[in-house]
Formats: sequence, structure tokens, C-alpha cells
Amino acid sequence: MVKALILIADGTEEMEFTITYDTLVRAGVECTSALAVDATPPPASDTSPVLAVCSRGVKILPDITLDPLQAGPDKYDALIIPGGLKGAETISNSSPVQNLIRAYHDYEEKRVIGMICAGSMAALRASLPRQALTSHPVVKEQLENGFEYKEDSVVVSDRLVTRCRFPRSGTAFPFALTLVELLCGAEKRAEVFSPMIFPAGTPF
Repeated sequence: MVKALILIADGTEEMEFTITYDTLVRAGVECTSALAVDATPPPASDTSPVLAVCSRGVKILPDITLDPLQAGPDKYDALIIPGGLKGAETISNSSPVQNLIRAYHDYEEKRVIGMICAGSMAALRASLPRQALTSHPVVKEQLENGFEYKEDSVVVSDRLVTRCRFPRSGTAFPFALTLVELLCGAEKRAEVFSPMIFPAGTPF
């Protein structure tokens, strides 16, 4: 079964997290949400992680607290980083997350890295090689010099999938559907898309 690890932190944009999680599950992807915290290393606990308080106050209980030793590309087929400026800063500034991103990017068997909105800052913090990407406009200036910045709503560059250009959740669905196609194929994308019943003329 295809598996995806979706990171979350206080300040994560809840729609970007939930739309991506929901769409992948519809495609049969086994999703695990992992709480990224400011502390390095994260606090040890044998209980469920604490609630993540998202950007609009929605509280989400992650499946696990991120353990880098159990989160590598040998365990999951995709690593996904949502936006929400505060959450994206916590996640992208985490040394363990930076190491994970590089590990997924360089893994010999192809793995997918998804970054949504301000989450694209993680590509810079992890020192990924120059390639095409996009982001929320608020972090565009920080990314333009190190990457081939695009104005497309979703940008696919080998293993890296980024999206936003528009604020908030405006392109979360095409981002998630692109992940489905990369992980499960075009037929599965069409199968997931159809019962979502988007309005006629929806451009994705």
C-alpha cells in the first residue's frame, strides 16, 4: 500500500492539511499525520501527541509525534508539508525535518515531497538543489533567488510538488489530486475526482 506522512504543527492551515489528507485517503493512500514541535529532540511520550492548534483555531489530534528515525523514505512514499505561516515556520526550521526532506529527495527509489503554500520555505531551509517551485506570495521573495520560481497553481519538479500562488486553500484540491496521480496513477486521480462533484468548468 502507498503510504504518506503529513506533517502538522501549531499554526498549520487546516484546510490545506485536511483536504490533502482526505483526498489521498480517497485514493487508498495510507496517511499518517505527525506533529512537528519546536523542541529538538521532541519530548518523549508514550501517549498520543498533543493537539495541534491550527491557523483558524481548529484543533487536530495527530496520529503520532514526529520521530525522524521512523519517518524516513524507507517507511513512506511521500512526505507532505502544509502551509499556514506559523506552522510552516515551525516545520521548515526543524533540523530533523530538514534532514528528512533531503533524505526523501535523494532516496534511490523515487519518493514524492509535497509542499503547500508557505510550506515551500522548507525547500530553502533544507537546501534542496535549484528547481522549479511555487509558494504563497508572502514567501515568494525569499525563494526567487534559490529556485526557478513559477506562477502556476501547482508545480511538479521531479520529486518536488509545490502549490499555492493563491492564498489559503484555493489550490489545495489540484495539489492533492496531483499527488494522487503521482502516487497512484492518472486513472485513480480520475476515479477520485468524479464523485467530488466539482462545479462545471472547474479547471482541474
